[in-house]
Amino acid sequence: MCMANDAFTSRPAPLGGVGPSGLGDTHDHTRSNHMDTTTAITVTAWVDPLVDDNGHDPRSRYTDEFWAPVLGPSATLIGRTLAYRFDDANGASFELDLSDFARTLGLSYNSGRNSPFTSAWQRLVMFGLAHDTATGKAVRRSYPDVSHRHLNRLPDSVQVAHHTITTAAVSLEALERAHTIAAAMIAAGDAPTVVEHQLGAIGISAPVAAAVTANFTALAQGNH
Repeated sequence: MCMANDAFTSRPAPLGGVGPSGLGDTHDHTRSNHMDTTTAITVTAWVDPLVDDNGHDPRSRYTDEFWAPVLGPSATLIGRTLAYRFDDANGASFELDLSDFARTLGLSYNSGRNSPFTSAWQRLVMFGLAHDTATGKAVRRSYPDVSHRHLNRLPDSVQVAHHTITTAAVSLEALERAHTIAAAMIAAGDAPTVVEHQLGAIGISAPVAAAVTANFTALAQGNH
C-alpha cells in the first residue's frame, strides 16, 4: 500500500515472519505511488489453501491466547475487525477508508511511519498475516500456528498452554458431541466465531471446541 509520507510502505519480513508456506514472506514489498493522495485502500483476502483449511480464525480463542501476545493489542484488533468486514462482504474484496477505520478502533489516523495505527498494520505484515498489493492489502482470513521462534519469547505458562492445546488427543466421540451442539447453535443464528467460546463455557475442552469451530468457519468461508 502506498500512502503519503511513505506511511504504509512495507519492508521484507524479518526472520521468523510467516509466508504462505511458513518459510518467510516472499511477497514484493516495493512501493507503488498511485494512492499517495488518498486514505482509501482495497482489502482483499489472502488466499492460502493450506492455512485457510487448517488455520485459526482471527477472532478465535487461539488468536486471543497465542497470536495477541505476539502481535500486540492494536494489530490483533485490526485483524479481528477485518474478519468481520470480510463476513459482511461475503468474503469479497472491500474498500477501506483508513482514517475512518482507525477511529472505529479508538486510534487516531496518522500517516506517519511511527504512528500506532501504521505500526499495527505493519506488524500484521511483519508476521506474515497481511501483505501489500497494488491497491492496498491482502489479509489472511485464517492465521497459521504461531511459530516456535515467537512462542519461545512468550511466558512459560503460554508455551505450556500452546503445547497442551496443539497436542491433546481428541476422541471421535467428543468431536461428534461438540459438532452436534455447535450445529444447533449455528442453526439458531450464532456465528461460528461465537460458538467456540460458547462450547468452552459448557465444558467442551479447548482442543475440541477449536477443531469444531475451525470446521464450521472453513465451511462458512467456502460458501462465500
